[in-house]
Amino acid sequence: MYQAKPEWLKIKAHSNQSKLEVEELLGKLSLHTVCEEANCPNMMECFGNKTATFMILGRVCTRNCTFCNVSKGTTEVVDPSEPWHVAQAVIKLGLKHAVITSVTRDDLEDGGASHFAAVITEIRKLDDKVVIEVLVPDFQGSLAALEKVINAKPDILNHNIETVPRLYKEVRPMAIYERSLKFLNDSKLLDNTILTKSGIMVGLGEEKHEVLETMEDLRKNHCDLLTIGQYLPPSKKHHPLVEYVHPDVFEEYKLEALEMGFRHVASGPLVRSSYQAHKAIG
Repeated sequence: MYQAKPEWLKIKAHSNQSKLEVEELLGKLSLHTVCEEANCPNMMECFGNKTATFMILGRVCTRNCTFCNVSKGTTEVVDPSEPWHVAQAVIKLGLKHAVITSVTRDDLEDGGASHFAAVITEIRKLDDKVVIEVLVPDFQGSLAALEKVINAKPDILNHNIETVPRLYKEVRPMAIYERSLKFLNDSKLLDNTILTKSGIMVGLGEEKHEVLETMEDLRKNHCDLLTIGQYLPPSKKHHPLVEYVHPDVFEEYKLEALEMGFRHVASGPLVRSSYQAHKAIG
């Protein structure tokens, strides 16, 4: 059933000039952003502020998550020059906090972990003061792949749990809830100086108590930072929207999460994994 978008989800207009400048730079360097691929509602604001979340390893994903707008199908050859291009973009945009994510590449031996490590290394060569956050897939639970990323020393390792375990079969059919929790825990075991982060979408049909239980599971697995945002279906072919969650509920989740011990919580209808990410350690 159609639900009219509430006022709190209506987005303010932002300047197009900076957006065009960011798009031009990305085009010159043959780079993609998750902002564009996932049709993020904050894209205009972030591009207007000359910030972006870089999406590496191509534009085609090997998973079939029903909430996601990223393309599925035949994957692309990995571009060995991409790490250098991302580093160049970080410097030219003057970023102090760079976020790097990717499509899931189950077709690669290490899931693309070595490519993430190369991006981190190239950025550090040009500016070792940039805060680097990586939003990574689960690498099919490979500890060796995860270790490649951890050894490159990102400041923040983000892996999204996305939804409550009951909804995994319909929302993330090729992912495993327990595997994602272990992934976050293993990250801390490998290097407890790196901050771990995860995100939850709401409005998919979850119950409030399930969200709280998922938050507790994340804390039990030493997750430091949390984002909670409203699910917005990219099209009618995607997982249906069950409800628009009121801003007051997001505030309740934030307070509960802080009480559980999360170091920083961004919770609101328009919050996404990397939205205003710099504030988490600011």
